[in-house]
Amino acid sequence: MSLNLRIIVSATIVLIVFITLTAATLNRAFIDSTESALRDKLTSQLYALLAAADINENRLTMPSSELDALLGVPSSGVYAFIIDDKGNRLWQSSSILGVELPEITALDGGEKQFTKAVANNKEYYSLSHGIKWITDKKTIAMTFNITTDLESFNQQIDKYQTTLWGWLLAMAALLLISQAMILRWGLLPLRRVGKELQQIENGAQHKIEQHYPAEIEQLTRNINQLLQQERDQKVRYRNALGDLAHSLKTPLAILQAGLQSGQESNDNMQQQILRMNSIVEYQLQRAATAGVTSSSTVINIQKVLERINESLQKVYRDKSLKVAIQADASLHFKGDEGDLMELVGNLLDNAYKWAKQQISVIASQQDGTLTIRILDDGPGMADDQVEELLQRGKRADQSVAGHGIGLSIVRNIVDAYQGTLTITRSHLGGAEIQITLY
Repeated sequence: MSLNLRIIVSATIVLIVFITLTAATLNRAFIDSTESALRDKLTSQLYALLAAADINENRLTMPSSELDALLGVPSSGVYAFIIDDKGNRLWQSSSILGVELPEITALDGGEKQFTKAVANNKEYYSLSHGIKWITDKKTIAMTFNITTDLESFNQQIDKYQTTLWGWLLAMAALLLISQAMILRWGLLPLRRVGKELQQIENGAQHKIEQHYPAEIEQLTRNINQLLQQERDQKVRYRNALGDLAHSLKTPLAILQAGLQSGQESNDNMQQQILRMNSIVEYQLQRAATAGVTSSSTVINIQKVLERINESLQKVYRDKSLKVAIQADASLHFKGDEGDLMELVGNLLDNAYKWAKQQISVIASQQDGTLTIRILDDGPGMADDQVEELLQRGKRADQSVAGHGIGLSIVRNIVDAYQGTLTITRSHLGGAEIQITLY
């Protein structure tokens, strides 16, 4: 299901629920309001009936003309009658002729009752008021009643509901059409991104070129970074394969010539094999460097430093070096964990090889810039040696085991992360290697 369809379906469901609740609320409010108005009307009619009544010689008398025109029309829908305390009718309006009304009970003086009742499958509202009429001779208990059927009331409710639902449905349709148009306009940048990605897939372009709103700008930037990283990785693999093939030509030629002549010594052949092994190791590492990418994970630097240090202490346990690591637990590296392990591992391994008594590792981070400094008290490096030692296969002392590719690997990783690598003299007396990653 497309994003546009998902939003439309969700909005439709929400709108249906909202309209249903709104209609129910408005309908209930209209019914209550209409019922209240009907009750007020019945009350005024009842008071008019009370005002017109009179007692002469202990007998109830009413005016000859009806108080309301509807009371004089048979089956008009408005009915009035007066009963005594035993339920006998003392008077009734002309409109009651031929109509079966709900039974009304006699009420005590001052008591009022508003009820909804059913008689002969018709609904009625009745308002009753009990009074005690005091005369010179006795007190007469009577109940005045005004009753109306709900036919006109229900017709009014039905008409209102029809009008209400008509307008609500029309507004809902208008809102859905408006929302569909707004969504189509609002999601236009995403459709443009999709078209550009299709162009990239077809090879018509190399990256997302258009400018997009701030909400998806980060997405397009990350996609471009991923595409660029993929291209850089392909270039690294291609270059590594070319360099590997070129670098292996000389040692292979030497081995071939020695085998053909039969004069090549085993030591010389072993040296060429070791050289080829170091070349392969270096080129593979160079090609596999991940580099910076928006999808990189966040690595805790302190844990990596402590894990590498523990491993190197076992390897170089005979040297009994004092290693101090200063790294806050909040420091993090955004990138490939293998790159960080290779980076720190090579530098710490070199420090362990050359240090005499102590090594210091200091890591800090400020404004997103990560700095790692590794210091030792070894012989250090002369200024004119630094650039040479950063090249593959160059070693400061041939008597120390190694392939001479550690620093060149470090340099390649730092370059892949667009950082800087500096080598200076440390205050401990040896070398100080500082890596800065942005």
